[in-house]
Amino acid sequence: MSQPKIELDGLLAFPLTPFTDDLELNLDAFAHHVEAHVDAGAGALFVACGTGEFSSLSPDEIAALLRTAKDVVDGRVPIWLGAGGGAATARAGIAAAEAGGADGVLLLPPYLVTGPPAGLVDHVRFAVRGSGIPVIVYHRSTGVFTANAARELLEIPSVVGLKDGFGDVDLMTRIVTAIRADGSDRAKEFLFFNGLPTAEMSAKAYASIGVARYSSAVHCFAPEIAHRFHRALSEGDSAVMDALLDGFYLPLVQLRDETPGFAVSLVKAAARLRGHKVGGVRPPLTEPSADQLNRLEALLDRGASVLAGLGDGK
Repeated sequence: MSQPKIELDGLLAFPLTPFTDDLELNLDAFAHHVEAHVDAGAGALFVACGTGEFSSLSPDEIAALLRTAKDVVDGRVPIWLGAGGGAATARAGIAAAEAGGADGVLLLPPYLVTGPPAGLVDHVRFAVRGSGIPVIVYHRSTGVFTANAARELLEIPSVVGLKDGFGDVDLMTRIVTAIRADGSDRAKEFLFFNGLPTAEMSAKAYASIGVARYSSAVHCFAPEIAHRFHRALSEGDSAVMDALLDGFYLPLVQLRDETPGFAVSLVKAAARLRGHKVGGVRPPLTEPSADQLNRLEALLDRGASVLAGLGDGK
């Protein structure tokens, strides 16, 4: 079965999953957060994925998030849903996404264990079996593919792309080259994504090897900055990119790297500072300290100043 051509253009957003004070799901806050992403110009929403704390959510919670997102979005942008874990859990998640009307699935890596390259391809085959929903495979942690293994994904019709969260540009170059060199229509239409934390840091390098699509965690709390960087990348405006990297993204990443899990915790804290009622994070993630929050708030102000200093009002 062939897949229709998938269009995932523009800046991709990964909504946070809001919780109440006792860390229960807050669907009302989630609805407002989703609307904020759409209003800010997100090209697509990836719900209940890494930034959305997929690993802490139950299947019922993931289904509730999908229903809420679909109600809010009402067809304005595509909605993709996270699935993953062990082979059976991943298959059940993909089936639930299809039944719930998601536009596609981001398949996260296998849980706890890994295997040889052939085993990773078989894991994807097992997970998608019986479904027809488009799937993007997340290449990271326990799910790192070789170039030859990645090329075998072309044999799985529902797999439409690969998202790199591993961060080896040499390996990703080999993967992109191997797939494109296949020469088939499938290979030409296969999608590649930069899925590294704070992807703007590596966006120029990845765009140079044919991986221009990326998801922006900054879109959760400062979409105006995220969109300005994305536009500069598409226009090849290195001066704007360098100004935003130096004045905002680099210090943000330095703060992020102080504590494990801050790729999510710090993003959620920044969203709260910007007035989004997203609540805290579920364990084992932890909250920033008072000092880290103060520095984060200063960084948000600095980012706004850098953006204003660009002088184009966009």
